[in-house]
Amino acid sequence: MITVDRLTKTFGLERAVDDISFEVERGEVLGFLGPNGAGKSTTMRVLTCYLPPTAGHVTINGLDVTTDSLAVRRLIGYLPENTPLYPDMAVRDYLRFVAAIREMSPADERSRISYVVDVCGLTGVLSKRIETLSKGYRQRVGLAQAMLHDPEILILDEPTSGLDPNQIVEIRDLVLSLGQEKTVILSTHILPEVEASCDRVLIINRGKIVADGSPESLQAQFQGDQRLLFGISGDGTGVEEALRGVYGVRVLEQAAENGATVFTLGVSGAEDVRPDLFRLAVQNQWILTELHREEARLEDVFRQLTSEKVHSTAMN
Repeated sequence: MITVDRLTKTFGLERAVDDISFEVERGEVLGFLGPNGAGKSTTMRVLTCYLPPTAGHVTINGLDVTTDSLAVRRLIGYLPENTPLYPDMAVRDYLRFVAAIREMSPADERSRISYVVDVCGLTGVLSKRIETLSKGYRQRVGLAQAMLHDPEILILDEPTSGLDPNQIVEIRDLVLSLGQEKTVILSTHILPEVEASCDRVLIINRGKIVADGSPESLQAQFQGDQRLLFGISGDGTGVEEALRGVYGVRVLEQAAENGATVFTLGVSGAEDVRPDLFRLAVQNQWILTELHREEARLEDVFRQLTSEKVHSTAMN
């Protein structure tokens, strides 16, 4: 559905996007991640025909973004990071205005406005001027305009910015449902949302792609040593020394929690030492409060790939 081939975008001497290539399949939900200034928004602006590429080619459903930009825009619904709204317009009037720009028929306009108002939770603010709305509601209006013409592709740059936790869950569920029938590119700094809603993750740093795969595959790839949480009732006296006697186990951290002591353990290799730890607890008559493996999170992968320290090491 989307093909990016050796895309480069420069601004003067600054190379914001540096020779990147990737594809997005029809019906795929892609999480597009990166630190501030990594090139995410620039890439999205090229995909949506707001910026021309300096080099390389981008096609949307076979249409070139440079030579077929109007046809491409008909296929795409775009929510920029800073939603450009008309603050002096009422929400209903703004959506009608967008429908007119999209050259929608009166029947389609009515049905689609009704749909986006419902799914974006705008029923109670239709008559209000946009300038009076909270940031969260303005974000909902921006999402509604992106969805209004029922596009095949949705490109959403920070769609949950300014929303409260309940609204974030609602938008996540909406993205999940949209992903069943549309192609979605989602950029966000809320990484648990990516884990919950995206089929695939692409991470960009300093204009280059540094990771591409499913959330599960990236977490497995960067798991490294195992981390276990081992908790026992009481103050943990003498426990650390006993734990060090289990082959391959290192005590990384110890913390008191509600009358218990929880040890964070590092374990070399892939062997499961939880049976050994359980037997150790039984032998010492410790009351076990928890024993489980701590999986690598997408946040850990993101930090590992985009931190300044990693970049400096790679350069040296």
